[in-house]
Amino acid sequence: MTKYRESKAALTSKTYDRNEMEGSTENIYEALSIIAKRSTQINLDIKKELHEKLEEFATHNDSLEEIFENKEQIEVSRFYERLPKPHAMAVEEWLKDNIYHRHTDEPKI
Repeated sequence: MTKYRESKAALTSKTYDRNEMEGSTENIYEALSIIAKRSTQINLDIKKELHEKLEEFATHNDSLEEIFENKEQIEVSRFYERLPKPHAMAVEEWLKDNIYHRHTDEPKI
């Protein structure tokens, strides 16, 4: 997960050159499909780590007594909210040629 924390992906909307986005696929739709799949993977990784960290602070009470806010839990949540969005990280990885992709009809390397 540390690589996601160090991501230099855009925090706001950004316009990209279509030709640059097509990359090695030479097909914008195929490139976007690959980026979308990678974005889903990143999102699941981040969500899993966040839930693991929040579970450390969880109190398991069955009573409906006072529910208190844990400052550490709030700070963890805020940190993850400030991370770039998964789709921005996936685009960054794509443009840096860090996403491995292949057609399923091609033999494995």
